[in-house]
Amino acid sequence: MKELAKTYDPSEIEDRTYAKWMGRKYFHPDVDRSKKPFTIVMPPPNITGKLHMGHALDNTLQDILIRYKRMQGYNALWIPGTDHASISTEVKVINKLKEEGIDKNDLGREGFLKRTWEWREEYGRTIVDQLKKIGSSCDWDRERFTMDEGCSEAVLEVFTRLYEKGYIYKGSRIINWCPVCQTSISDAEVEHEEQAGHFWHINYPIADGSGYVEIATTRPETLLGDTAVAVNPDDERYTNLVGKMLKLPLTDREIPVVADPYVDKEFGTGCVKITPAHDPNDFEVGRRHNLPEINIMNDDATINCPGSKYDGMDRYEARKAMVADLEAQGLLVKVEEHVHNVGTHDRCGTTVEPMIKQQWFVKMEEMAKPAIEAIKNGDLTFVPERFDKTYLHWLENIRDWCISRQLWWGHRIPAYYCDECGETVVSKTAPTVCPKCGCTHLTQDPDTLDTWFSSALWPFSTLGWPKNTEELDYFYPTDVLVTGYDIIFFWVIRMVFSGYEQTGKCPFHHVLIHGLVRDSLGRKMSKSLGNGIDPLEIIDKYGADALRLTLVTGNAPGNDMRFYMERVEASRNFANKVWNASRFIMMNMEKAEIPDEIDLSTLTAADKWILSKVNSLAKEITANMDNFDLGIAVQKIYDFIWEEFCDWYIEMVKPRLWNDEDETKGAALWTLKNVLINALKMLHPYMPFITEEIFCNLSDEESIMISSWPEYKEEWNFEAEENAIETIKEAVRGIRTVRTSMNVPNSKKATVYVVSENARIREIFEHGKVFFAALGFASEVIVQADKTGIADDAVSALLPEAAIYMPLQELVDIEKEKERLHKEEKRLEGELNRVNGMLNNEKFVSRAPEAKIQEERAKLEKYTQMMSQVKERLAQLGE
Repeated sequence: MKELAKTYDPSEIEDRTYAKWMGRKYFHPDVDRSKKPFTIVMPPPNITGKLHMGHALDNTLQDILIRYKRMQGYNALWIPGTDHASISTEVKVINKLKEEGIDKNDLGREGFLKRTWEWREEYGRTIVDQLKKIGSSCDWDRERFTMDEGCSEAVLEVFTRLYEKGYIYKGSRIINWCPVCQTSISDAEVEHEEQAGHFWHINYPIADGSGYVEIATTRPETLLGDTAVAVNPDDERYTNLVGKMLKLPLTDREIPVVADPYVDKEFGTGCVKITPAHDPNDFEVGRRHNLPEINIMNDDATINCPGSKYDGMDRYEARKAMVADLEAQGLLVKVEEHVHNVGTHDRCGTTVEPMIKQQWFVKMEEMAKPAIEAIKNGDLTFVPERFDKTYLHWLENIRDWCISRQLWWGHRIPAYYCDECGETVVSKTAPTVCPKCGCTHLTQDPDTLDTWFSSALWPFSTLGWPKNTEELDYFYPTDVLVTGYDIIFFWVIRMVFSGYEQTGKCPFHHVLIHGLVRDSLGRKMSKSLGNGIDPLEIIDKYGADALRLTLVTGNAPGNDMRFYMERVEASRNFANKVWNASRFIMMNMEKAEIPDEIDLSTLTAADKWILSKVNSLAKEITANMDNFDLGIAVQKIYDFIWEEFCDWYIEMVKPRLWNDEDETKGAALWTLKNVLINALKMLHPYMPFITEEIFCNLSDEESIMISSWPEYKEEWNFEAEENAIETIKEAVRGIRTVRTSMNVPNSKKATVYVVSENARIREIFEHGKVFFAALGFASEVIVQADKTGIADDAVSALLPEAAIYMPLQELVDIEKEKERLHKEEKRLEGELNRVNGMLNNEKFVSRAPEAKIQEERAKLEKYTQMMSQVKERLAQLGE
């Protein structure tokens, strides 16, 4: 048997171990019909990204599940990959070109794409290498990219299918527009942040001169695009206004008053300006009332209103000018402070402009139906279940999906326009002739598809769809999707409806939702706050296992967690504990012959107790992991290894290992080895590197990750022995409490009497004398039925059916202890006089800071309690 290094050094172990796993193809499962498959597809990180704590958590959870299922005998496949990230990648490349003095447009589309592919080859694999550092056991042989040949074919197939079905169309609707990046963006790329703003109350004159209608708006510049004012049809205040015309301020136009239930009559004035081209809700109102749609903004967020003084002004410059003009005309009623949510582009931070534009859209109403039914019939389950409501709410209120982007990097829309007659042809390959007029000159649509369009196909495109591959048939549908709650709407839902539409199946059975990793103050980690923590720096200092354990300990599905460096250090300490305990066991393995199999009847009560404990643990942990309670499971493993195994059992068996005459040494070593191996196996999904290193030095098997998961064995269930050892542990805890209260050092041994009228209890302590004496710091253990022969001054600890006694004379030198206690009594009298003097001083109490007063009151409470304990001890000693 090999010997472990004296100290645990993750930097020496981790890269070497990962290379071994990769070299032996442990992560790569072939299709094997004799095994049940278990599949996870990795949410593809952006090629522009670097590993952050969110990635580390997300991939650690996936790795735990895949390692667990692999050990259970499943043919476990975890498919990795990366996303082309249209906007962020294009921005990165544009900025790099600027550094070289090159403009994107000077290169032209083909030249720019060539440079982008070069950038991807140089920088796009950074995050993949970083994912390996945390131990991700993905099948890297099957790594995919959203713009690789297969995924691109899937995108073209889906687009053409949906177009032919009438689900994809080109039309004018409200989209999110980024004036800086000059493209439409998805809801997923809009971050809502609270900003201080205003409510401008403006009077719109009634055209017949009978008065005014007061509206309130947060964006007065959009007034130029108003085409109506709406009121609630049930609002009696405005019934007589419906159908009347209003003079639109700052213009020469008139607009009608319409009645629509969209208006909340309790909010604001109950009158709402309707700007169909610049607000999604107004757009729907406008369609219901056949209102004109007037886009008053250019792509760069300047005003587009020819003939107006505001034409060409920046949107915020125009706002100031218009408010000033309204005030000058007496139409500005008042301005109120108002905090509201403002959408910003997550890539550049620019305030997004809702704008009507001609774009490509996907009709969502029909495709949403099977996705809704999936959650209702149980085909899809969320963990935790509360996210069902979020999922259903979004689907039941879904709008058509804008899928076109004004970018060059991405999947180009496969739509071609005839230069002669304008006919639109959608085709996976470029058509050579117009089917309508025969013209041979066709131009492809310049736009690319929303990145989410390709990632919506990820669970099946990664397995070869639209080809009917063997992998697709065997590994699909996948089993679990692990993702954060922040993208549940945008990605999860799109994968579900795409899966049903293209394959007829839900793409995964379960969605495990995790929260965000926040800093120690509970703040979201961000560049602006400068509070991000680099996972790779943690790995360099503490090891990947310590990082992984920290991320999962205390983690509950759907809940955010706080990241503390103290917890990382605690995780590293646990790794050291496991290492040192394993090293101790292995160093003692030569002390007796260890059989492969053992007659369980030859085990001692302590052996049976720990064996029964690890057996029950396997049952509990399996149930926890099957229910995705990964944080609960690892806490149980942690507690078992640290407390039950290391702090109790190893200490129990030391006297047997060190006694050359003890004939149970072989049983102790067999138990130590088997319990450690089972504990390591349960710990492996969480801490793969350290468990592999120990296991491969302890066992004849080649790797822990392809060993079998521990299963509950009825023959390892020793309830009586468990109860017996728990009784002894309770006695030991009682002894330690008494000794601690009397400041008795561990080196000071004393006779321990166990008194019980219950013969079963006495038998337990008789059989456990060897380790009970060691754990209870006893010079001798005497078990008897009554108090005969026990000194009156003996101190005691009580158990339910027994009492433990220790002669006081053997624990302390009574005269020295009295002297020490009198000194402590005098010291405490001085402290109490000082504190009481301060707190009874009216000047101090009236002038001192509240924190200082509270500090002194806490001291008073502490010293009073200490004095009470000293007097109690003196009374015990006859003073």
